[in-house]
Amino acid sequence: MTPTAAPAPGPRPLVGEPLALDLLNTRWMRDGAVQDLLTSPGGLAVWLGANGLDGRFEANPITLLHTKIARDALSKAVDGARTEDLDLVLDQGRIRATLTAEGPGEIPEFRDPRWGPGWLAARNYLELLSTAPDRIRRCAHEACVLHFFDTSRNGTRRWCSMAACGNRAKASRHYARTKES
Repeated sequence: MTPTAAPAPGPRPLVGEPLALDLLNTRWMRDGAVQDLLTSPGGLAVWLGANGLDGRFEANPITLLHTKIARDALSKAVDGARTEDLDLVLDQGRIRATLTAEGPGEIPEFRDPRWGPGWLAARNYLELLSTAPDRIRRCAHEACVLHFFDTSRNGTRRWCSMAACGNRAKASRHYARTKES
């Protein structure tokens, strides 16, 4: 499976998720407004760097466009709406099996390398689905749009972050209880 993203400095509240979910998390809410890291090649460069892809792919306008197409397709697939769009992204590349001195391996190949980041995220989503589809979650807080892969032992994680969304939910429940009293 593709390794998870290494936490990196930047504006996003949640980093370190598997590549597919980290791409989805380039959109988040702040003060009731949607924020989007992928509004420019500079934002794409931040995301590529956070995922160790900055040495492999160039952050240019076409790569940005293709990555945003992949993000929208992933969003539809995760929400259970449409998978055809994700298939169109996956059509842009393939895995070539190889044998190296270290043993068997796989090399991704792309029709156009500017599809690479989006294709890798789409491929990672397939890996997550084959591993544990029930562990792909959207944060349970109604005002949050972030996604995570639940790695908790019993699979009951509900929040993207207990410190942020989980705490807000607990505070809301506490306020409702004290208001009733």
